[in-house]
Amino acid sequence: MTELRQIFPDGPEGLLRYDIAPEVTAFSPLRDAALPMRVVQAHQVHGDRVAVVTSAGTTREELEGYDALVTNVPGVAVGARTADCIPVLMYDPVRRVVAAVHSGWKGTVLKIAAKTLAVMASKYATRAADIIAVIGPGIGPDSFQVGPEVAEAFLAAGFPETWYPSKKHSADDSEKTGTVTCSHSSGLVHNSPLEITGSTDSSPIDNHTIRLITDRGPRIPGSMSGGLHIDLPQAVRLTLIRAGVHDANILISGIDTYTHPGFFSARREGPSCGRTVNTIMLNPCPSPEPSKKLP
Repeated sequence: MTELRQIFPDGPEGLLRYDIAPEVTAFSPLRDAALPMRVVQAHQVHGDRVAVVTSAGTTREELEGYDALVTNVPGVAVGARTADCIPVLMYDPVRRVVAAVHSGWKGTVLKIAAKTLAVMASKYATRAADIIAVIGPGIGPDSFQVGPEVAEAFLAAGFPETWYPSKKHSADDSEKTGTVTCSHSSGLVHNSPLEITGSTDSSPIDNHTIRLITDRGPRIPGSMSGGLHIDLPQAVRLTLIRAGVHDANILISGIDTYTHPGFFSARREGPSCGRTVNTIMLNPCPSPEPSKKLP
């Protein structure tokens, strides 16, 4: 497999391209960039519904209430609209299927990425182990300050406070590692460390750990200092791994849309700002050259 990488544009009107396979076009446009093709987009609602797209002419009105799009039709580009939420672009090189997923914090809690894989498996016999995935630009952990109710939702959905990526995860591991509780029955309390109990993933294999939920002390109004922070891209990564995607096949962009001026950010600019249309498409098959008649 080609080494997964992202290719940065030369200017502010370019596309952040993902080099995942020669037969696929995948990119996240910068805010001033024009889309190079028509992209099928849904009217997203922060839910977990997945639509199968068969025509490039499908409209947003026809895709009301969907947050993930799947297609196996060459030349049909599908996109996930984001402005801090996490876009996930997936490609199955065996069955030749692509997907674009909008995974905000609500969609991540609902495990929309895993549900998209389930639709791909049901419709096209996709195996998660074959998937190549890109986690595109989205809000980073330093910028994603949340209230205790959001952190509680992640804990209730089975996301641990601390994750050890070197630990192997099985497809049903989300249930095994889902017993994550707080030390206070009333919920999360600032300045109190969260406790993980009943987890099969409570000891690291090495020293590399990821804090999915971090309590940084008292929240300072008007700043990103203190308070609870969630690492949303890593939570999506964990979801993919638990669903059976190989970690080596996951590329994380690492771009924080809140701090990067090249991408839209609803938290920085307000909810009415533009949206980044993160796009993936199976490239059209080249037309065969007409055969030449022999003299």
